[in-house]
Amino acid sequence: MILGGLGGLARECFGWIMNYRAKTQRTPRKKTNFAICLTSGVNKIRVIGTMMNFLSKYLPCLTDIRSYRREWLMRDIAAGVSVAAIAIPVSIAYAQLAGFKPVVGLYASILPLVAYAIFGSSRQLMVNPDSATCAMIAAVLHPLAAQTDQQYIGFSIVLTIIAGVLCLVGGIARLGFVADFLSYPVLVGYLNGIALSIIGSQLGRLLGVSIEGHEFFEQVRDALDKLKNVQPLTIGLGVAIIVLMFAMKRYARRIPAPLVGVVAAGVLAWACGLGQHGVSLLGPVPPGLPSLHIPKLTHPQFTHLAMGALGVVIVSFCSGMLTARGFAAKNHYDLDANQEFIAFGFANITSGLSSGFMVTGADSRTAINDMMGGKTQLVGVVAAASMAVVLFFLTGPMAYVPETALAGVLVVGAVGLVDLGTLRRISRISPVEFWLSIITSLSVITVGVFPAIVIAISFSMLNILRNMSRPHENILARMPNVSGLIEVKGFPVSCASGQGIVVYRFDAPLLFFNCDHFKGRVRDILGGISPAPRHLIFDAEASPLLDTTAAKMLYELNKELAQQGISLSIARCQGRFLGMLERSGLAGFLGAASLFPSIHLAIEAAEKQMREAPHEGRK
Repeated sequence: MILGGLGGLARECFGWIMNYRAKTQRTPRKKTNFAICLTSGVNKIRVIGTMMNFLSKYLPCLTDIRSYRREWLMRDIAAGVSVAAIAIPVSIAYAQLAGFKPVVGLYASILPLVAYAIFGSSRQLMVNPDSATCAMIAAVLHPLAAQTDQQYIGFSIVLTIIAGVLCLVGGIARLGFVADFLSYPVLVGYLNGIALSIIGSQLGRLLGVSIEGHEFFEQVRDALDKLKNVQPLTIGLGVAIIVLMFAMKRYARRIPAPLVGVVAAGVLAWACGLGQHGVSLLGPVPPGLPSLHIPKLTHPQFTHLAMGALGVVIVSFCSGMLTARGFAAKNHYDLDANQEFIAFGFANITSGLSSGFMVTGADSRTAINDMMGGKTQLVGVVAAASMAVVLFFLTGPMAYVPETALAGVLVVGAVGLVDLGTLRRISRISPVEFWLSIITSLSVITVGVFPAIVIAISFSMLNILRNMSRPHENILARMPNVSGLIEVKGFPVSCASGQGIVVYRFDAPLLFFNCDHFKGRVRDILGGISPAPRHLIFDAEASPLLDTTAAKMLYELNKELAQQGISLSIARCQGRFLGMLERSGLAGFLGAASLFPSIHLAIEAAEKQMREAPHEGRK
């Protein structure tokens, strides 16, 4: 559709130029003909403007281009260079976290930025490798047991392209609401668990020993067992880099701490020959982009990659949208979640085609962009160009970077993911969601990333069902000297039926798993009120849904109440609730006189009935 729109725009412009030339060549330049041509030109410009507005829906960059201001240019260039300064060492480190050679991190950092700049709706978001996504990629690819680095990268390319296609499908199908699929406490717990997993995975490189095991507690236990084999020079350099980066984050926030740390370690390793004293170095980094290699996959391998891509897409999109929405709110503009899905799709496809791996919204690089005053996605283009220069011409010095320095970068980044302050706030607000966050974190570091997602979602659903099965409920009643209805605290109450009318509200959808509870509460409330009420009005405003099981329950409840001399009315039912009443036949059974658009009308009808039949009561 986008390509078709561009083609149509080109044809319109070319046709207008040719028609204008033909008219001016075969007719004399008279004032009348000039006026006609001017009018035609204005119409053509209007058509082009309409076309541009249409394309802007699919290419948000066109809006930025049309509204770009000259004073933004230097800010965007400075922000782009700063983002590249952070992205280069971080991407190299994250590539190793996912199991790739360091240069693959640069492959995944350049073209995705350009693709997102074209299709993304966020002005600040930087799409790059992310620690959580890299940990998930490793969890997907390791079970395939690739025999060579080329085969491992090939599996990653397929995984990344599948993820990109899934994102495109999600955007076209308008599934942007997936960004709300994981609750905030679950995301906090997930990122805390990922942070611990990253720290555990880097203990070996930080200490200069070989660590076995894939789970956090196994890695910590193995590291403790091998403390006697630790290389003092390696751990000393790693700790020094970590301290330096934390100090710069505190006292020099505008200076890219990862770049300074990696460059300082590389210069020290080159000047002192640390590679000859047992410190493991990064080694030669090949310049330029490699040739694309996609391996032949068996059906089980493709199925495994497709399912893995689905899981990574859900988590990475939710995480990326969380970052994008945060900076959009800070800078006072709105995002299109469906367009973000499409932008993430193109970013991942370009990453796969350039031999990279999956990417998402990178919070650290986005924060640098915002801090430097970046205004548009030109920042991403400048950052991509800067990293391309490094990839093609400046890879030689990277060979001297110590691996313990990259481990230090990852450890500092992982510590930044830990959010204990939010956990404390959640514990005060909602203890249940606090424990849900803790369970998510423990699941990540024990059973793995993907089982943790399933566990977290399952517990979230159970918590929702628990709340909906026993929701808040109340009785609305008239009180002396008070206009309208107010909520009555505590059951049973006698004042609620002062005029023989009880108004009951159930603050949840009325469905199969809570309808028996609804019936039991109605019995308890009516049985505990004295004198006996004659009318029950069910306020359905807070019950947006009704299923067949609950409709059957209301039918039986109405018959039961009628035998006791109590009439049932339903007020403020609408939408799907009202639709189910009509489809199930319950609306016809109750009759139009028992369905009311407001509580006030329902009470008036009940009072009128009591005035006309004052002696009827409970049988």
